[in-house]
Amino acid sequence: MGKKVFLKISILLFFFTFLFLGSGASAVCPGGTICIDNPLEADTIEELIENIIDFIVVIAIALAPLMALVGAFYILTSGGEPKRVQTGKDIILYTFVGLLIVFLAKGIINAIRFVLGG
Repeated sequence: MGKKVFLKISILLFFFTFLFLGSGASAVCPGGTICIDNPLEADTIEELIENIIDFIVVIAIALAPLMALVGAFYILTSGGEPKRVQTGKDIILYTFVGLLIVFLAKGIINAIRFVLGG
C-alpha cells in the first residue's frame, strides 16, 4: 500500500470516527434535537474579545523571556561583530516594546470599561 493511499484512508477513518461517534461535545436537548456546546465560552462579543486578549497576553508573557534569550544569544555569539550585536539589541528592545503594547491594550480596555461604567 502506497503512502498516499494510507494517508487518504487514515484521513477518512478520522473523519468518519467523529461523524458517527461524535466528539463528545454534543448532547440531546429537550425536543430531541442535538445541542452543541459553545466552544468559545463567550456569550457576547465583549466576552469574546476579552477572551482573545487574555489569550494574547498569556502567549506574550510566555514568549517574551524566550525572545529576550534569543536576543542575548545573538549578542553573546556576535564575536564583536557590530551588526550582530545590534540585531540582538533590537530583538530585546522589540520584545519589550511588544510586551508593553500587549499590557497597554489590556489596560486600555479596562480603562474604557471603567469610564463607560461596565
